[in-house]
Amino acid sequence: MNITLDTAGEALWVVGVVAWYIIRYPFERRARRVRVVRNDRSLPDTVGLALALFGLAIFPALYVFTGFPAAGDYPAGLSTIALGTAFFSCALWLFRSSHKALGRNWSISLEIREKHKLVCIGPYAVVRHPMYTSFLLMAVGQALLLSNWVVALAGLAGFAFLFFLRIGKEEHIMLESFGPQYRAYMERTKRIIPYLY
Repeated sequence: MNITLDTAGEALWVVGVVAWYIIRYPFERRARRVRVVRNDRSLPDTVGLALALFGLAIFPALYVFTGFPAAGDYPAGLSTIALGTAFFSCALWLFRSSHKALGRNWSISLEIREKHKLVCIGPYAVVRHPMYTSFLLMAVGQALLLSNWVVALAGLAGFAFLFFLRIGKEEHIMLESFGPQYRAYMERTKRIIPYLY
């Protein structure tokens, strides 16, 4: 059987998305057992999550399984697939590390849980929002693994909508909850890219 680079990239993307879900599931289950004391989910938050899901999962899955939209296709290269695999692997490692550091403090939306603590260990010692960093790495990995410009842009746009619709409110909630402790944390860390942003 002759497997093309395009098919290999698509298969690696599917494996990456399945691994993403396998990583998240146990943390999501554990977090549900901890009572939420503050929930600030809003329409922009829900829209950001929906657009991220569309750009990073639904639309690329449609492309992988149907080939639509073929108009954006370009030939895959071995170096591009290798680089995409590296980006996606780093995204999954950071995604798991972020969940592990957060423990039961994690939530999919803007929530504060009972006995919520400010986490500054693991990847949180370097950036304030490593989970978003992992989504950015995943979007770049998707753009490299799936040889289609439209799908590449959809993943990057999905990440951007999620990040920019949520980040301001998320940091506001953390400042309200942890005050000077969070402000000091903000002064010594960047948001998602170490030393830059």
